[in-house]
Amino acid sequence: MVAGMQRLRPVAVRLAQRSCWGARRYSVKAQPSWTAGAGAVTAIAAACAGIGAGFGLWIAQSTERGTAVAAAGASTEPPLGSELARIVVPETIPHVDYESEPKPAYYTDTTQPMHERMEALVLDLQDRLVEALETVERSKRFVRDRWEREDGKGYGISCVLQDGDVLEKAGVNVSVIEGTLTPGQLRSMRERNAQTAQRLGADQEYEFRVAGVSVVVHPRNPYAPTAHKNYRRFEVYRKGHVDAGPVMAWFGGGADLTPAYLFADDARHFHQTLKRACDAHDARYYPRFKAWCDRYFSNEHRGETRGVGGIFFDDLEDKAPEDLFRFVYDAGASFVRAYVPLVARRMATPYTQRERNWQLIRRGRYVEFNLVHDRGTKFGLMTPGARIESILMSLPLAARWEYMNRPEPGSPEEELQRAVRTTADWAA
Repeated sequence: MVAGMQRLRPVAVRLAQRSCWGARRYSVKAQPSWTAGAGAVTAIAAACAGIGAGFGLWIAQSTERGTAVAAAGASTEPPLGSELARIVVPETIPHVDYESEPKPAYYTDTTQPMHERMEALVLDLQDRLVEALETVERSKRFVRDRWEREDGKGYGISCVLQDGDVLEKAGVNVSVIEGTLTPGQLRSMRERNAQTAQRLGADQEYEFRVAGVSVVVHPRNPYAPTAHKNYRRFEVYRKGHVDAGPVMAWFGGGADLTPAYLFADDARHFHQTLKRACDAHDARYYPRFKAWCDRYFSNEHRGETRGVGGIFFDDLEDKAPEDLFRFVYDAGASFVRAYVPLVARRMATPYTQRERNWQLIRRGRYVEFNLVHDRGTKFGLMTPGARIESILMSLPLAARWEYMNRPEPGSPEEELQRAVRTTADWAA
């Protein structure tokens, strides 16, 4: 008999649940003052009294325990905008006038292999930008995380700052690695460039060396724009013949601006600074690389660009390596002037939850591009022994996806959305 009662217990519980939730459904209409929480549990327990007071008590106790757990795990984030009172706008920003600074030794020392000079350049760019960003972010300092590949084929230095008053998340990463091209990487390289396909055989094995710096800055203030920078040199060798020199080598990189709220002056300053760096080497570079950036940083599934653009190039080998190296030096160094003053200009602007929500929605679009379209992310994830933490450093701490979000007509949010659904000549 006891065994039979045990078999019937689950059935009784299910019947009690159905009757209890049915009573709740009708009791809501009879009690307009019903609210979520303990009051709702009490009403449910009362409705279930005829079926089993013990079961109703179990519901109440379980919900109270759940409420206590939820309270214990509640967010401890400071009030929105409370950081504004602590922000101090710097009087000067280092390395803005990079053109007047003495050139480092690696800039002119042609006796060094180009790969080693590029390594010195990306480490220098990292140090300059970290120093500049720390003049606007005074609540924290970057954490420097040096790592070595497990196979011994390279290293990296990840400089990361999180949860600052000004910078919600910023990463300035350097990687200097080598390895064997996987079939997927080789296929991707051949597909995107006809010249590469002619010079790299599909049935051959190749090794590579790359030195690069990758930057993403996500400010806390919704009015301060996100920005990205990446410069690298990639060399390909026949497997086992590194001493013979690269079969092919190229430079790649660029910088782009991703605001949540559009300020035309900011976009013009960013583009004009990059154009000046390009024009110092080739007047054709800026219009060519600006158009390339608009095409590349595009969320095609959304019908919009990631932001207001900048410059982007890849597989650049149309001039002597020395000429291209000096161009990359100027383009990389110009980022401090192009971007950091914009953060200083906007970081103390008051904002509300509305602006914060829109910022998080736009960051969601940033995440979509990086995980769906970005070739650098895909290449990194395909590399054996890759350091995932560094590859995904570009993702923001927080993002938001709202179903069918549509900005109000005529609002600043709609203005930004219109801007990313077309292109503009910001350098004019």
